[in-house]
Amino acid sequence: MNQPEQTATAPALSDDDWAQLARAHEEYLTQVSPAYDEVLHQVSDRIGTSGSIGKVDIGALVFWKRLQANTKWANRLGAMPDHDIRAVTAEAVTVAKDGDIPTPHAAERARDVLRVLPGFGSGPALASAVLTAAAPGRMAVYDRRARNGLTKLGLELPRERRYGHYMERVEQLRLCASERGLDWSARDVDMALYMLGRG
Repeated sequence: MNQPEQTATAPALSDDDWAQLARAHEEYLTQVSPAYDEVLHQVSDRIGTSGSIGKVDIGALVFWKRLQANTKWANRLGAMPDHDIRAVTAEAVTVAKDGDIPTPHAAERARDVLRVLPGFGSGPALASAVLTAAAPGRMAVYDRRARNGLTKLGLELPRERRYGHYMERVEQLRLCASERGLDWSARDVDMALYMLGRG
């Protein structure tokens, strides 16, 4: 498991806030089947071999993330040649995995690379799923529930450069976990935030 980055500073979470997050993490582990992430792991393995992400992989991640695929962006992405998509995603994969770049910066830079593709230009939800599959030990999934979870902990996100700021918060929460003797991955944090922010 990757250790939280040295540049991360743990947020001042109260014991009650930490207990809420830890309970949400446990809840996720007990309520969500371990098989749920099979699609993520399979796509991640293919990306590890190919170094890029194709339409089939993006389609699988849309299914896994339960995003709407009956939209204009999906039609436009489907009409693009796969080799053009792979050229863009190969660069994003390289940036996302670059250990010389701090995780929040790598997250935002990789997200910027993906913006040229249909479906990746507005919110970071789809991009975060793709980048998590590309660098599963490093990136985390972002969605409105994760954002709501952060809000419940008193950790707001600015609107601009949201995915980079989100990953900064993820690294900070990993550091909180580490200080409590827990070896949480970025995915552990996003699962806990997802559960915390559901209601």
